[in-house]
Amino acid sequence: MTTARQDPNRPTRCSWARSELMIRYHDEEWGVPVHDDRTLFEFLILEGAQAGLSWETILNKRENYRAVFDNFDAQRVAGYDRRKLAQFLKNPGIVRNRLKIASAVQNAKALQDVQKEYGSFDRYIWQFVNGAPRVNAWKPGDRIPATSDQSDAMSKALKKRGFNFVGSTICYAFMQAVGMVNDHSVTCFRYSSAR
Repeated sequence: MTTARQDPNRPTRCSWARSELMIRYHDEEWGVPVHDDRTLFEFLILEGAQAGLSWETILNKRENYRAVFDNFDAQRVAGYDRRKLAQFLKNPGIVRNRLKIASAVQNAKALQDVQKEYGSFDRYIWQFVNGAPRVNAWKPGDRIPATSDQSDAMSKALKKRGFNFVGSTICYAFMQAVGMVNDHSVTCFRYSSAR
């Protein structure tokens, strides 16, 4: 994700932020450190749902996901039964993929186990960047990697704990979304403020 020159009256932002929805997400959320377990769980589920699709598709369905998944209350999601999951497969407001839907329940259960052991999912997940955002210095035109050593380690650890749809690429996108990694271009107006 690089930065493109834009209208001088508008801030310079990462080039992928083109539509109104993506611009709002870029300007308000992407790369901002998140330490709330509910929001971290939301992004974990949404990033898994995004696999093979565009992020804009998921953002367009985000409010539906919040409604269907009880605002990403992990305790409630962990208790969903097969009947409820079957209803989700009929809901066009979310990605109707049986494995992705089932993984939300499995991930909620795994997240609860982490919370019991570490006190919070936040405390556990941020250890992969030693508790502080990793700030990169990408220039316009640079190719940002889809994975990192940290996302590899996170993916391996989460899978070992029973999480699904947590490959290294998904983990890296999650890290970018929740501010564990700042991948805004150095020319983007959000680069210094996202930390």
